[in-house]
Amino acid sequence: MNVRRTLRRWHLWLGWLVGVPLLLWTLSGLAMVVKPIEDVRGGELLAPLSPVRLAAPPVLPSEIAGLPLTKVALEQRASGPRWVVEVAGGPSRVADPLTGRLLPPPSAAEAAAEVTARWRGRGGIAAVTRTSADDPPLELRRPVAAWAVRMEDGTHIYVDAATGGILATRTRWWRFYDWMWGLHIMDLRGREDTHHPILVGFAALALLTVLLALVLLPLSYRRRRS
Repeated sequence: MNVRRTLRRWHLWLGWLVGVPLLLWTLSGLAMVVKPIEDVRGGELLAPLSPVRLAAPPVLPSEIAGLPLTKVALEQRASGPRWVVEVAGGPSRVADPLTGRLLPPPSAAEAAAEVTARWRGRGGIAAVTRTSADDPPLELRRPVAAWAVRMEDGTHIYVDAATGGILATRTRWWRFYDWMWGLHIMDLRGREDTHHPILVGFAALALLTVLLALVLLPLSYRRRRS
């Protein structure tokens, strides 16, 4: 009798303790499945890149000879095809494939033109701001300098400040989904740590509460029969 009473007391207090995180897990999980993931990601808001077409064979930049290259690729941009050159430990560059001449990093106007050429959503550009690789926005979560193009519908599109390529599309729904994900894993600061100590601790307490309920169930059944 004393054992059953002690277990019931523990189960009661643990139930109150884990009730709040269980509610938050259920609420955040529901919020993340209400909206189709395609709408959350906003993939349909940008037109796909057109194929690269050149009037003549491409010319590699002579300045990259002998450098420790990690990537050399032809990519389409709103202003035409571009070489994208990535150097190990160095900044990425773009070059004109017809002349091989290295080009300066894209300006705010060029970043806006890149987004405008592919934008299929409602409204136009509301603002263009620069972000730093040392302190990137939480919704980008990449240590890359970028142009943040904010659209009138609230969508944020990040354009690589070195190569002019689009890095990410963040709709209003994406930001809400991301916040709910952080709440779900109990890591609102970084929203990436699925092994957060608070999450692990509450999950262990929830498991203990369920185990206590399973132990109490036959004890309560026997008491009723007696």
